[in-house]
Amino acid sequence: MTTRTLGNDLTVSPLGLGCMGISQSFGPSPDKPLMIDFLRDAVEHGVTFFDTAEVYGPFVNEEVVGEALEPVRDRVVIATKFGFAIHEGDHGGGVNSRPDHIRAAVDGSLRRLRTDVIDLLYQHRVDPDVPIEDVAGTVKELIEAGKVRHFGLSEAGPSTIRRAHAVQPVTALQSEYSLFWREPEDSVLATVEELGIGFVPFSPLGRGLLTGQVTADATFGEGDIRSTLPRFAPEALATNIELVDKVKAIAARLGATPGQVALAWLLAQKPWIVPIPGTRRLERLDENLGAADLDLTAEDLADLTAASDSVKVVGDRYPEAMQAMIDRS
Repeated sequence: MTTRTLGNDLTVSPLGLGCMGISQSFGPSPDKPLMIDFLRDAVEHGVTFFDTAEVYGPFVNEEVVGEALEPVRDRVVIATKFGFAIHEGDHGGGVNSRPDHIRAAVDGSLRRLRTDVIDLLYQHRVDPDVPIEDVAGTVKELIEAGKVRHFGLSEAGPSTIRRAHAVQPVTALQSEYSLFWREPEDSVLATVEELGIGFVPFSPLGRGLLTGQVTADATFGEGDIRSTLPRFAPEALATNIELVDKVKAIAARLGATPGQVALAWLLAQKPWIVPIPGTRRLERLDENLGAADLDLTAEDLADLTAASDSVKVVGDRYPEAMQAMIDRS
C-alpha cells in the first residue's frame, strides 16, 4: 500500500483506523480479545495509522489499542488525545488543557498504550481558559523530553492553528470532513495547506450514512451516539438520505461501494489528507482500504461534488453542548 505524509515527516497509510467505536458510541462493544485480533489483522492488511483518545471509554480504548499493537509497535503510528476533564468514568467535567493536566494525561496514555512515546498527540478540543500558546509550549516540552513525537489539534480554527504552530509546529489537524460535512473547505484547509500541516478527517463516512447501510427509517439503540445527533433524527434523515442515494448511483456506475467512492473523493482532494474511518469488522476495513486504489476521474469527482452541493444537510453535527466545544476562531 502507498503512504501519505502528515506535516513534514510523519509517514502513514493513506487511510488510518479510527478506533473509538471499538469501545463506545455504536452500541454494545465486542469482547476485548476479538478487538485485539481485529487490530492486529488491520496491521497485516496494511493499516499503519491508529487513532484513539484517553476519553474513549474513558481509558478503555487506549488499553485495547495498546495491548493489540504492542507486538507490532515498530510498524505503526499511534495517535491519541488529551483535553477533557474526566471525572468518575465520564468527561462531564468539560475541557481541561492546563499544563499539569496535559502532563498527567500523557503519562497515563503512555502507560495504557504500553509504549514509551506517543507518535501524534492531539489536543482533543480547544480549551478557552488556557492560551493555546501554553498548550503548544507544554507539548513542545513533552517532545523535547522524548514522550511525544508530533503535535496535533482537533476541531481548531485558523487563528488557533496559527498561534499554536508558531510555538510548536503542528503536524496534523483533525476535524470532521466528508461529502456530508464540507465546512473545512471554507474554514481551515487553506490554513493547513499554507503551513504544511496534514489534515485527518474523522467521520469521513458521515458516521455510517455514506456506506449506504443506513435507511431513511433507521432507528438507533441505546449506546449508539447517533440516537443523540440531530443529523440522524427522523425528519433530518428523510432529507439527508437524498445525498446517499446520489452517491450510491455514482458508485454503481463505477463498480464500487458508496463508502469507497466517498473515501476516494476525500483522498483526491489533497495528497496530505488521511481519513480515519472507524469500523470493527475486517470485511468493512478491507472495503474502506479499497478506496485507496479507486482512481476517480475529474468527471467522477465533479459529479460527487455536485451531488454534495445539491443536498442541504439537515441537522447539526452534535447536540448543543458538544457544538459549543468546537473552536472556529
